[in-house]
Amino acid sequence: MSDAAIHPIRFILSDVDGTLLHPDHRFSPRTLDAVHQLREAGVFFSLASGRPPKAMLHLVEAFGIDIPVAGFNGGTLINPDGSILVAHHLPAEAALITLALFSAEPEVEVWVFADGDWLRRDPPGPMVQREADGLGYGPVVVESFEPYLDRVDKIVAASNNAQLLVELEARLQPKVQGLAQVSRSQPVYLDVTAMLANKGEALKTLAHHLGVPLEQTAAIGDGGNDPAMFHVAGLSIAMGQAEETVKRQARVVTGSNVDDGAAEAIERFILAARRAP
Repeated sequence: MSDAAIHPIRFILSDVDGTLLHPDHRFSPRTLDAVHQLREAGVFFSLASGRPPKAMLHLVEAFGIDIPVAGFNGGTLINPDGSILVAHHLPAEAALITLALFSAEPEVEVWVFADGDWLRRDPPGPMVQREADGLGYGPVVVESFEPYLDRVDKIVAASNNAQLLVELEARLQPKVQGLAQVSRSQPVYLDVTAMLANKGEALKTLAHHLGVPLEQTAAIGDGGNDPAMFHVAGLSIAMGQAEETVKRQARVVTGSNVDDGAAEAIERFILAARRAP
C-alpha cells in the first residue's frame, strides 16, 4: 500500500515567491485552478512566505484561503481577515548584532520590517524597486532603526552580490546562535528572524490549529528558508529551479515556477493520489 493511501495529504503549506508565483510576481490560471481543486477535494491550503503579512492579503483573497497564513518566514501568523494569530519578534540583541554586520557592507541594502512597515534608512539602492514590485508598496524612510528594536519582525540584507550574502550568512550564524534564524529566502535576500520564526514551526502550528497530523501535511518551496518545513512535513516538494542544497532536502522535485511546478506537484502528488483507487 502506498504512503498516499496510508497518509492522504490533508494540508499543504506553500511558499510564495519562486513557488506559486512566476518571476514577474503573477500566478497562472493553472495554479489558481489547482488550488481551487484542493479546496473541492477537502484539502486545506495555506501560504508561508518571507513577505510581510499585509503583502499576502491579496493572495489570500485570490486563492480563496480561509485559514491562517504565515508571513515573515513564519514569524507572524495571521487570520484571513488580517488579525494576528501568533507573532514572534527578533530579540533586540540579535537585531543589534545583525544591523552592525550588515551596515558595514557597502554592497548591502539593509531593511527592517516592524509595526507592519518596511523601513529603510539609507538612500534607495537598486534592490528597492524589485522589493516594491513584489510587495506592492514601498518603504518608509527613517533616520534610525533604534526606536523599533523591541518589535522587529525581520531584518533583510539585500544585494545583487549573491555570493556576498552566502558569506554574510556564514559569518552571522555563529554570532546569533540560539537567538535568531538566518536564511536566504532568495539568492539576493538574506533574512534574519526570531528563533521560532521559521516555516517548520509555522507548519506545526497550523497543522495543530487545523487538527491535521504532520504525516498528512505537504510543503512546497524553493528557497533556503523552505527546508525548515520540508523536515516537518509528511511530503516535501522542491521546485525545479531551487538550488541543489534545497532539492536534496526534499522528498520529490517538481517543475520550475516558470513551468507551473507548484500546480504540477498539486496535480501529480496530491490530487491524483486522492483519486487513485
